[in-house]
Amino acid sequence: MGAYIKAIWGWDEQIQRGFHARAFTADRWQIITTDGTDAGMLHIEHRLTDVYLARIEIHPDHQGRGIGSQLIRSLLHQARQQGRDLTLDVLVVNQRAQALYRRLGLHQVTRHGENNIKIRMPTKPPQDPIHRS
Repeated sequence: MGAYIKAIWGWDEQIQRGFHARAFTADRWQIITTDGTDAGMLHIEHRLTDVYLARIEIHPDHQGRGIGSQLIRSLLHQARQQGRDLTLDVLVVNQRAQALYRRLGLHQVTRHGENNIKIRMPTKPPQDPIHRS
């Protein structure tokens, strides 16, 4: 995520370590492993109306192997079985992730955050306004 953070805010090691120290809660995050190697992390929140993918990060050495796609497909299946949507937020500058999420059936519905830097993407498509003549 470093390149995306740097593109938006610039990189300040001390600020990033402080943010991580405040945000990291070991019991909420799952370590993604592949072939016995730690490959990333996942944070999922089960809400009343949706399954919220709060964070998915795959280490660059393991990207492009379908790990993230497989995990998201599994979450999509789980959410459908529970009668819920899968929802996530993605940084505007992360075009690669946005393309993946669209391929997997998520839709952009709104931008939010400081300077609209995040895109909300649920599985439920946005409602088209009713056009009347």
